[in-house]
Parts: sequence; structure tokens; C-alpha cells
Amino acid sequence: MPDYTHLLETRLTIDQKQALNAVTEIARAHTMTVYLTGGAVRDIVSGSSVRDLDVSVQGNALKLRKDLEKSGFVLAGEHEPSRTLFAYFHRHARLEISSTRTEHFAKPGRAEYKSAGILDDLRRRDFTANAMALSLNEGSYGLLLDPLNGTADIQSQHLRLVSNYGFLDDPIRLARATRFLARTGWSMEERTKVRYGNAKSEGVIESISAYQRGYELEELAYEEDALVVLRALESEGWMKHLFPAWTHHSVDAAGLQRLHEKLVQLLMAGLHPDAAAAAFTQLTAKMSSSNLGALKRLFPRRGLLQDVASLERDAKEFSKRLLSKETAKPSQTWKLFHNAKPEAVLWLFFTGKGAALQARFDNFFTKWTEARQKIPYAILQEMRIKPELEGYADVLDKTTFAFMDGELTSEETIRKFLEPFSPPAPPPPVIIRRPRAVKRVVEPKPKKKSAKALKAEEAAAAALALGSVAAEATTAQPATAKKTEAKPAIKSEAKSPAKAPAKAGAKVPVKSEAKPAVAVTKKKKSVAAPAKKSVVAKPNAKVAAKPKSGSAKPVSARAVKKVAPAKPAHKKPVAKPAKKSASRKPVDKNKKAKAAPKPAAKPTKQPSKPVAKPAAKPKKAASKLAKPGKPGKKK
Repeated sequence: MPDYTHLLETRLTIDQKQALNAVTEIARAHTMTVYLTGGAVRDIVSGSSVRDLDVSVQGNALKLRKDLEKSGFVLAGEHEPSRTLFAYFHRHARLEISSTRTEHFAKPGRAEYKSAGILDDLRRRDFTANAMALSLNEGSYGLLLDPLNGTADIQSQHLRLVSNYGFLDDPIRLARATRFLARTGWSMEERTKVRYGNAKSEGVIESISAYQRGYELEELAYEEDALVVLRALESEGWMKHLFPAWTHHSVDAAGLQRLHEKLVQLLMAGLHPDAAAAAFTQLTAKMSSSNLGALKRLFPRRGLLQDVASLERDAKEFSKRLLSKETAKPSQTWKLFHNAKPEAVLWLFFTGKGAALQARFDNFFTKWTEARQKIPYAILQEMRIKPELEGYADVLDKTTFAFMDGELTSEETIRKFLEPFSPPAPPPPVIIRRPRAVKRVVEPKPKKKSAKALKAEEAAAAALALGSVAAEATTAQPATAKKTEAKPAIKSEAKSPAKAPAKAGAKVPVKSEAKPAVAVTKKKKSVAAPAKKSVVAKPNAKVAAKPKSGSAKPVSARAVKKVAPAKPAHKKPVAKPAKKSASRKPVDKNKKAKAAPKPAAKPTKQPSKPVAKPAAKPKKAASKLAKPGKPGKKK
């Protein structure tokens, strides 16, 4: 869906936008809702150039007359029955300001008007393409009102009647349809074409009013290709009813073509004249003066006739100024072209003669126009003259005029000319050094691991811990062996620990905390075995794991002889007396131990061989104590 607010801003000329804003403000001051309607909306939607503005207000449009004149509008006529005003704004924007109404036809061509709302006003119009409106009110600006789906007919380029009796009620619509089709090249919708033929055969065109005849004849002068439209109206037979003396024989076709070429040149140079007055002179160039006077009296709007009358006067005044001393410099001539009335420039360009005059026009279209292309935009950027600078457009104009007059011939002269317009260089930026901030390393959040991954990590950690313990036990150096504690020993009886548990039927429990002790026998003191020379050996799978703290696990005699794990070197081992085992068998009271346990002395030299096993006598003495409760015989 198109943005009609944007189209209102882009499809209208500057004068048309100013005129529309002024009418809107005046209508709001009179508490009237205002809409843009008719051909203006059709041209905006279809993409054609907007020729004039049709404004409809809900109220009496005639009450706006005084306020319009105060705002700069020039009233060119009015039609009181329909409450319609014809006005010009800055001589370039044509407006038709009317009241919203309904029309009832008691006879063909005889309308009775009654005030109504905007939707009823759209439904009383001639064709669906003209039955649309754009709101200009606050809160709904740019809203399209299309109750008869005129946009669809614009897209398909069909001309469709709003009412089935449209041609019969208002026969002037026959000529209006012909003029519109000749201008746009559209086709008539099938049912509309049938109704057009029926109304034409019935001859209802004879009932049109003088106001309607003059309105349609004046519209011919505003057509871009008026000769094509005139030939179409003549071929359909409508000119016989409108004004029989105006035919294509009354037209200076060659002059009209040449005028069109001059108009295109001015448009390309930036001037936008209204060519209606000049075109009317060529459309009626071969018409008699009496017929021309009668034709002018039919026009309901005086604006076109006023423009025709002022063409010669304005062109002569412009010619005098163009050839005077005030235009000695090319820049002065350029300014005069753009400040004069565009219609006067067009008419002088079309009718003017003389070498000096033609030379000025040639320079305006060729030599002076090229001066704009010589502007050194790179130097402007280097000198900080940029588009955002205030007065940038004036700088470009002054530079262009300097090139026109031949004042800028080298880069040095260009820089000297632009120096007053160059703004001062900005001060260097102040750099404030701040201490570097310590970068905070944000550790990434650990990802959640699955149960299988956690179990695998635990198993790997346990295996790594066992491997490290075994490596520490097996890779100990000889120098550190001196600082290790003495080999823990179990307080043994007289009998060999390997055989005593076999007879008793139970293993000897060992305490969890293995402390160095001296084995005590009945007859002989046991000396703590010095630490063996550390030998790196492979881990034995048969060695029992170290029991947990507080647990008593039976250990075999071979396991007791294994090397105890080394303790930290900074702690000196202290020998403590071995405690009696809780599971020791009863000993004869008459036999007392001769020697008390002593702490093991720190070996001064590490023996190379292990200490020999105790003699057989202690074993024999221990064997006598194997059975408690049966003391040996006295000798």
C-alpha cells in the first residue's frame, strides 16, 4: 500500500504545497474539514503530473474568500450555485475550492445542489478515478477515501462511470470522457462504453449549460498536447456543441510545436513556466478576432485571459533588462533569468529576435550552465567547506558565479576565493591518560557433565593416586632413607610369628597406626632391624593395601616384614614402646620378661644385609607357651 503522506510531500511542486497548506490552515480556522479530491488525487495515485488542485471543504467555501485574499491568493472567479471558488497562488498553482455536496438532475444538465458529507460528495462525481479523496485534517492526514474502488480502475487504466445514468444526467461528461481518454490513452470500460454510445445517439449533449461549455473550452488550453485533444473532440462531434468556430484549422500547429520545444529547454535549465497562456495564443492563432472575443467571454475563470493579456507587456520589460548595463556580467544575466517571471522568459524566448538577444539565451543554456560543473568539490572538502556547513548553498552559488565571470583561473585563485568561507580548524583532541584497568578474567562456567563422565574421571583420579603412591615408595633415594622412621614391628612372642597363629587358629591383628617398636622375647632382647637399602623394585600385587585408620585387619608374617611407607623427612622418628596386643595369649606368671622394650637407636650406618633371624632357642621357649593353662614340668 503506498504512503500517501509521502506522495503529498513529493509529487507536488513547491507552490502547490504552499497553497495546499494555506488553504488547510484557513479551513481549520473556520472549523471545516478539508480534503484533496478529484483529478489531483487521480494524478498522484497514477503517477502523472498534478495540473491543478481540487479542494473540498465540509461547509460553505464562499466564506473563505476574504481569508484567501489575505493569504496571497488571487481569486479568478466563482460559481455561486455550487459554492465554488477559483484561485491562483503565486501565479503558478491553480486551485478549485468547492463545498461538499450532492447533485440532483430534474432535467439533463440542470443540477440542483445540496450540502452533504465527503462520502456523498464522492459518490455524485462522474468517474471512479475522480471519486477519491485524501484527508488533510489532523489525526487523519494522508488517509485515502476510495468508496468506489477507483484505485483498481487506475491500475487497469479503465474509465468507469460512477452512476449508470451519469451521461444522461450531466451530458458534459461525454466531452470530458473524450478529453481524458485523448490525454491519457486509457480505454473505456465496456458498460460505460455502451452507455456512452446510447447518450451520444440520443443527442443529450445539446442540453449543456453555458458555464459548462466555457469550463471545458478553457481546459483545452491547460492540456500538454492540446492539438491532439482538440482533434479528438472535433472527431466525436463535441466541438460543434461547445464552440463550432474552434477547429484544428484555427491552430498554428508549427508554432505550437516550436513553443513546446522552447518549454522543454527552459524546464531543463531549471525554469518552470505555465505555458497555458502561450499555448492558447497558438491554438487560436488563425481564428478571427470576433470569434476569439466570443470565445473569451465564455470562460468562467479570468486567470487565463489575464495571463494572455500580460504576455506581451511582461516580455518587453524582461527584454529591456536583459540588454541593459545591469547584465554586463554573465552572473548578473543568470540571476535575471531566474528572478523574472518564467512565463515572460518563455514568451520572449519564443518571439524574441535579434543577435544580442539570442546570444544571451544561447549562453544561458550552454556556456553558463557548464560553470556549475567546474566547482572543485575536492578543494571544498580539504578546506572544510562541507554540506553540513551553514550557508553551503550560497557558497556554491558564489563559486559558480565566479567561474561564469572568469575570476577563477587557477587553483591558487580558487583557494584564495574560498578562504573567507573556510571555517577554522578544530582544536586537537585532549587526550586524558588513565591507568590501565586490570582485566578481569572471567572463568567460563563449567559445563555439566554426565554421570558416565563423572564416574570415568573418578576412576582415572583413583588410578593416578595409586600410581603416584607406588612411584614414591619405589623411587626413594638412599640419602633420604636415614630420615625415615624405623620399620614398624609387631610385638612378638617367643615363638615365631609365622607358626604361632597356625596353632592358635587365628591371625594376629595389627593396629592401624604402624609405629616403630622393638620386638620383645622372653630370653633375649630384640634389636630393631636397621632400614634396608632401598631398592627400586616393581610393585608386588601380593602386598596388602594399607588398612584404614581405626581398623584391625589380620596381616600375615610376610606382610609385616615389608618396607613401611616413608614419612616426611623433616620429622625425626621417635621410638615408642610397643603396646601389648589385645589378642595375646596368657603367659605363665612365674616367668617374667628379663628385658624391657627400648626405643630403637638410629642406625649410624645402613647395613648392606638384612639382620639375621633370631636363634632357635627363643622358638623353643615360645613353643612351651603354646598351650595356656598347662605349665611345663619343673626340673
